[in-house]
Amino acid sequence: MTYVIAEPCVDLLDKACIEECPVDCIYEGQRMLYIHPDECVDCGACEPVCPVEAIFYEDDLPDQWSGFYKANVEFFDELGSPGGASKTGKIEGDHPLVAALPPQSED
Repeated sequence: MTYVIAEPCVDLLDKACIEECPVDCIYEGQRMLYIHPDECVDCGACEPVCPVEAIFYEDDLPDQWSGFYKANVEFFDELGSPGGASKTGKIEGDHPLVAALPPQSED
């Protein structure tokens, strides 16, 4: 695993990171984006374009969002490694951690 998307992305789904990703490894769930741990090449292109600073190198993930490491990995347990997010489109569902969160607002 290299990069992780954390809670600030929930219900935002800006997608600037998807446009910057050269390997198409950022997948869209219902409420959040997820980085595929086996497809990410650790280039870091996604991190600086995130408008809410939701993307972290795994070793730099803040403690309050440590569960999002597991969420980014486990999101792909059933999906496997399709070889690119553009092939799959939006995935119906989210990791249970994300699904259990109350709606996030901008206020």
